[in-house]
Amino acid sequence: MDFDFSEEQRLLGETVDRFVADRYDFAQREAILAQGEGWSADVWCALAELGLLGVGFAEADGGFGGGGIERMIIAEAFGRGLLLEPWLATVVLAGGALRRAGTAEQKEARIGAIIAGERIMVLAHVEPQGLRHTRDARALAVAHGEGYRITGEKIAVLHGGSAHELVVSARVGDETGLFLVDVDSPGVSRETVRGYDGVPVSTIRFEDAPAEALGAADEGRRVLAAVLDDAIAVLTAEAVGAMTETLRLTGDYLKTREQFGVALASFQALQHRMVDMYVQVELSRSAAIHAALACDDPSGGGTLHIAAAKAQAGRAGRLVGQNAIQLHGAIGFTAEHKVGHLFKRLAAIDALFGDADHHIDRIAEAGGLPPLS
Repeated sequence: MDFDFSEEQRLLGETVDRFVADRYDFAQREAILAQGEGWSADVWCALAELGLLGVGFAEADGGFGGGGIERMIIAEAFGRGLLLEPWLATVVLAGGALRRAGTAEQKEARIGAIIAGERIMVLAHVEPQGLRHTRDARALAVAHGEGYRITGEKIAVLHGGSAHELVVSARVGDETGLFLVDVDSPGVSRETVRGYDGVPVSTIRFEDAPAEALGAADEGRRVLAAVLDDAIAVLTAEAVGAMTETLRLTGDYLKTREQFGVALASFQALQHRMVDMYVQVELSRSAAIHAALACDDPSGGGTLHIAAAKAQAGRAGRLVGQNAIQLHGAIGFTAEHKVGHLFKRLAAIDALFGDADHHIDRIAEAGGLPPLS
């Protein structure tokens, strides 16, 4: 794929790369991981100062603008640094739903606070019955006065324990709508644990919890599908960043570690392993670029290509991560080495919003990929 960034996109990439290098080396990340929330409010404020929380929001709303490519650039850098902050949860998922479905009043009340780093909103949409049924929620919303009341359960809510407000999918008659729920409202309870990659996830239960409709009920499925496509494309780009860093660390290790008086990098069999890893990283990079471009297709016709990119990154992440652990030997299993943390994040990315097999099934059920536009 022949693709060049614009000057503005190159500057954005340089800014994010510099931030990750200066503020998010492995030791700094480990210190953040040890904190109670599992992410840093100081880093979050710094991201706000750089304008990175405004990506995707319209300039008229105080945002940075930008689309799929800008999100890809940021996510790839965050993948290299293994950022723990709720950028995906707040800016891409909840923020994506808000900017697509929110009324002018709802946007005015929330977008500025999100961009300033003062408000954490997250999307609660996955239910215990599994991902395939996510767009047809079982959580139930019932009209009550001028608003709604929601009853149901959501699982795997990214950063749900840190949220001030939730965007919740729920059934309204035969439709799936989106709703705004304050986490401090009566009838809302949360249980939060750390995922194996260190990212906090929550199970959230609603018992007749008060809610405000976000957009029209018959628009919920469409908005949710578009938001999930954006998130899947972002995760693909993050996986590319994590794989790139894994490849770099593994190459450096093979150049310095010696056996039989020579560097491991001199062994041809190990060089072949590195080439296999490199090929998968670059295939995933091309897929991530195409997925990012597909996110900005107003027809929504690129959704299966986004699914294909996620499948590619999921399988590539496993190959790259497994080979990196084996080539590092015992040190690759230790908590003190970054490569193991990268592999755990790659495994988590594969599982989020459908693993490689899930997305391959989606493509097969649709009769294959449509022609590239």
